[in-house]
Amino acid sequence: MITSAQMRAARALLGIDQKRLAELSGLSVPTIQRMEASDGNVRGVVESLTRVVEALETAGIELIGEGAISPAGGRGVRLKPVPEPDRP
Repeated sequence: MITSAQMRAARALLGIDQKRLAELSGLSVPTIQRMEASDGNVRGVVESLTRVVEALETAGIELIGEGAISPAGGRGVRLKPVPEPDRP
């Protein structure tokens, strides 16, 4: 699974726009736009999701699942869990 936030972050790390990701994955720009507009996990055709993930990985991105350890080690970026507000 990949989230829309991961897609946007991966593009930012690579310094590419939606058009370039579409070219790398062999998908259309509107498809990339729809994927990135999703809330949470990207929904779409499994083949399209696979093509995006493969394109990002080929370009040098390591997608790390929530709570997973990066097997390659090295530097990375991950969002910290958001603390729940105190309740009275």
